Amino acid sequence: MIDSELLKSEAYRFIQSDEHLGRYVILLGLAGSYSYGTNNEKSDIDVRGVTLNRKSDLIGLTRFEQYVDTQTDTTIYSFMKMITLLLNCNPNTIELLGLNQEHYLYLHPLGQELIDNAHLFLSKRAIHSFGGYADAQLRRLQNAMARDSYPQSEKEQHIFNSVKNAMYDFSRRYEPFENGAIHLYTDKALNPDFETEIFVDAKLTHYPLRDYKNIWNEMHNIVKDYDKLGKRNRKKDDNHLNKHAMHLIRLFMMAIDILEQGEIRTYRKEERQLLTAIRNGSYQNTDGTFRKEFYELLNDYERKLDNAAAHTALPDEPDMAQVQAYVMAVNERVVRDEI
Repeated sequence: MIDSELLKSEAYRFIQSDEHLGRYVILLGLAGSYSYGTNNEKSDIDVRGVTLNRKSDLIGLTRFEQYVDTQTDTTIYSFMKMITLLLNCNPNTIELLGLNQEHYLYLHPLGQELIDNAHLFLSKRAIHSFGGYADAQLRRLQNAMARDSYPQSEKEQHIFNSVKNAMYDFSRRYEPFENGAIHLYTDKALNPDFETEIFVDAKLTHYPLRDYKNIWNEMHNIVKDYDKLGKRNRKKDDNHLNKHAMHLIRLFMMAIDILEQGEIRTYRKEERQLLTAIRNGSYQNTDGTFRKEFYELLNDYERKLDNAAAHTALPDEPDMAQVQAYVMAVNERVVRDEI
């Protein structure tokens, strides 16, 4: 039975009433700033959790991946989806296995078993997963700076970098294409209003039309976002930028822990003061840009991550045989109605 006072409130009644949740829930915890130790008086409460797949999901015709309640900012992943995300060292979910004990709102014995098996999911994949998330945070900072203060040629370079970054993920989600089939580069602009411009050389044969459409839509949306300058709410935007800057450094901290110590440590007790200072704007100039001290800090963490990646004792990939044995043992109990 879930006994957290928070979860007893009317707003969270869905946890008890939804057919995918209730007795199937094995773990619920605080996420976001409370779990990192960077919360303030304005911080919202975010809840993340794991619920077992039902028997019909495992050997029947039903399918369930996650439950999202936007009013309470709650996301509860199915056990099988959680396993997939953990195998990829997904930062937003793997941090759920490293909370402070007081930040777990509900913990079934199977939830504790998942935490105890966290080591099964730690591999060198963390280098790319955490690095990718950190890169996304950095892009947000760079892109915002580009929109506000950079000359056109530098803005174009940031758009180019964002599109190139998106392309790295295309081969995973769409039919892969050979290197050079879509080649992006910047050159002297044909547009009279620009100094430099992004160009593309494309050569694809027998390529799925829908994948082609989706790739171009994603590129188009990145460019379109840069053109939506509009009126900037400076105070609100600065708060968002500082939050992105804080999460950027926090991601490096967590990744280094995983690679060096094989440990998931979500609450940043020793670094809380530094992260809070970044969030509060201590590393930001009055014009909204970031001070050189922030970039020196960032470069230091990048070097630490590179060193941790080069010397980590973690395996290249998770031991899938061990993971499968664990997952089958849990799901077998569901199928046998032992939960």
